[in-house]
Amino acid sequence: MSTYTIDTATSRATPTPAPMRRLTIPALRARKHDGATAEPIVMLTAYTARQAQLLDPHCDVLLVGDSLGQVIYGLPSTIPVTLDMMAAHGAAVMRGSYHSAVIIDMPFGSYEASPAQAFESAARLLKESGAAGVKLEGGQAMAETIAFLGARGIPVCAHVGLTPQAVNALGGYGARGRDDAEAAKILADARAVADAGCFAIVVEGVMENLADAITAAVPCPVIGIGASAACDGQVLVTEDMIGMFERTPRFVKRYADAAGLVSAAAAAYAAEVRSRAFPGEEQVYRPKK
Repeated sequence: MSTYTIDTATSRATPTPAPMRRLTIPALRARKHDGATAEPIVMLTAYTARQAQLLDPHCDVLLVGDSLGQVIYGLPSTIPVTLDMMAAHGAAVMRGSYHSAVIIDMPFGSYEASPAQAFESAARLLKESGAAGVKLEGGQAMAETIAFLGARGIPVCAHVGLTPQAVNALGGYGARGRDDAEAAKILADARAVADAGCFAIVVEGVMENLADAITAAVPCPVIGIGASAACDGQVLVTEDMIGMFERTPRFVKRYADAAGLVSAAAAAYAAEVRSRAFPGEEQVYRPKK
């Protein structure tokens, strides 16, 4: 429950406190009961307080994704993303939301060396942001780490299939699980992280029948991205979903043309500045008569 009052007039990006409890990790985990999820989980990425404000009423989970490396910072991949970036953006998303559970991606190099390294990194992210949990990539190799974090009070969402942090090893962003051997490996990965105690699994960029098999095989919710409508929930990068970029992955449905709206607004503004039509009567300060 909110126990404070904020003067929302002093900040564009300060949400009005609402008497509502955030969705909890156990509540999300319980969405899947006896292998079925009656109400699919809605997840989108968020990186800023204002973006979180707009998405929060419609989502169950806001993911502070390491995709911010490309979306916000213009980096070529997620590999250069740092803990500093993730902590700062995680805190911003928490400030802009009050309903959704917020989880933060652990960036490349912050958790793979050992469970102890992963705990130190995850603890920092949760301390500095207030988020509910973390997400990390990897299957069987990360099972011990997931169990280690869970035993120490840190909820973990796993991520299998196409794992962007491993793009150099995978050789690209193509769909995974096309052959029987790779499909079997990814299914085994999903079972391993589920057995280790993750509260959910993001399954990215896999063949539809493999996503269906994973969803049926594990007790925790499976969140699809480029996977299957039969998954227990879905996630997309918000900027892809609203059309901020010219190119979007095959598995993305564009629900808006945000880039077009921004470009048109900027063009109209530029034209009015150059013609001295802006600022107009309503945008300038003059002495009262």
